[in-house]
Amino acid sequence: MKNMLIGDQWVSASDGRTLSVVSPSDGRAFDEIPRGTAQDVDRAVQAARTSLTGAWGQLNASERGRIMMRIAQKVLDHEEELAQIEAKDTGKPMTTARNDIKVLARYFEFYAGGADKLHGETIPFLNGHQVSLLREPLGVTAHIIPWNYPAQMLGRTLAPALAMGNGTVLKPAEDTSLSAIRFAELALEAGLPAGALNIVTGLGEEVGAALSGHPGIDFISFTGSNEVGTLIQQAAAKNAVKCVLELGGKSPQIVFDDVDVERAVPIIVRAIVQNAGQTCTAGSRLLVQRSIYDSFVAKVAEAFAKVRVGTPEMDLDCGPVMNPAQHQRVQRYIDQAREQGIPVLAEGQIAADAPATGHFVKPTLFGPVPRTAALACEEVFGPVLAAMPFEDEADAIALANGTEYGLLAAVWTENAGRLHRVAKSVKAGQVFMNCYGAGGGVELPFGGTKRSGHGREKGFLALEEVSTTKTLVHYHG
Repeated sequence: MKNMLIGDQWVSASDGRTLSVVSPSDGRAFDEIPRGTAQDVDRAVQAARTSLTGAWGQLNASERGRIMMRIAQKVLDHEEELAQIEAKDTGKPMTTARNDIKVLARYFEFYAGGADKLHGETIPFLNGHQVSLLREPLGVTAHIIPWNYPAQMLGRTLAPALAMGNGTVLKPAEDTSLSAIRFAELALEAGLPAGALNIVTGLGEEVGAALSGHPGIDFISFTGSNEVGTLIQQAAAKNAVKCVLELGGKSPQIVFDDVDVERAVPIIVRAIVQNAGQTCTAGSRLLVQRSIYDSFVAKVAEAFAKVRVGTPEMDLDCGPVMNPAQHQRVQRYIDQAREQGIPVLAEGQIAADAPATGHFVKPTLFGPVPRTAALACEEVFGPVLAAMPFEDEADAIALANGTEYGLLAAVWTENAGRLHRVAKSVKAGQVFMNCYGAGGGVELPFGGTKRSGHGREKGFLALEEVSTTKTLVHYHG
């Protein structure tokens, strides 16, 4: 049984209720976490608020940076332990889990170095006046993170908020709270003052709802579905609270006839099977110029058929999807596409000794997929790739922009002019050119357009999102 962190106390839920922690690899419960309540959220917000006038609020920026660097080192010192926790909780391969922990440490390293680098300004004004622009923390920030990358996501959202001196309240996904709890223990050991970080575990409709509508919150970061993002934004609006929302994608891989095939194919396959396709930036649409469609997609199919699925310790290409609901969702898209007569071009394989009770899905490549099919337009959030041909540059751009999402895209061509024309024309928050993903991308501003959300995480822009400015006008004569 794990407890949650409020102030410097490890506590159970106020009413004593718990939730089972279930392994997606075999469907078995192996631990418990508190099922937090609105009362627990209120206590956590108060603890965060108190920290702003206590030891945490008294630190200067460079001192905050030093604590964050110590936290990063703690993560690295416990890298294997944290990776084991992450793998068991999520089902992802050990190699992926280890990389996620490295990225978590990198977030704290990066923002530790940035804590004292976001400066104010002096503004020219009327004679006899001195005008300064100060950069200040927002206050108490709320962070509601998903289950697909729990360790990475807590780093992505918490590190910039802490670097700016905010008090924070984290609500991890109920499916994957264990790495956040262990991280918090390490953060306290590294010297993070009481109340700077609070963690309330529990259900979204209980803890998440209470947190997003709490009048003591000054900012909300949320990554998840459009439906929940809308509810959070509505709740926040009642208190005039700013939100940064990352709400998924249907990201295109745009492949022209002069593509470097040997480079592109393995990256394209990896971009959809990584984390069992449970990635908001998954390259789930493969758009290929018609003149090379058959030959290129055949190469992708050949690579796709070699994908292997298994448990974390097998350390194969991908693991199970997260839970029964997600398994049913992904399988429904696959079954629907089959029923519509969309050809299956290749399937990966589930390891023979993978537990029958695990939430495993065969990675599947479909094509050609009609442009109006659900598989072409809707986020599956699983290892399912939809291949579609296009005619020319204009058609490629229209097809790439033809969904309600706009999070990430990739362009594959050796023609430099076309590379930049298409990249500028695609509606997405990030566009990769002859590559995809670029590792954790901690330094790269990240966020979406259209229904993929708004606001930016990562990079220095994240520090601006979790802070505010104050204008000081001094008349000195």
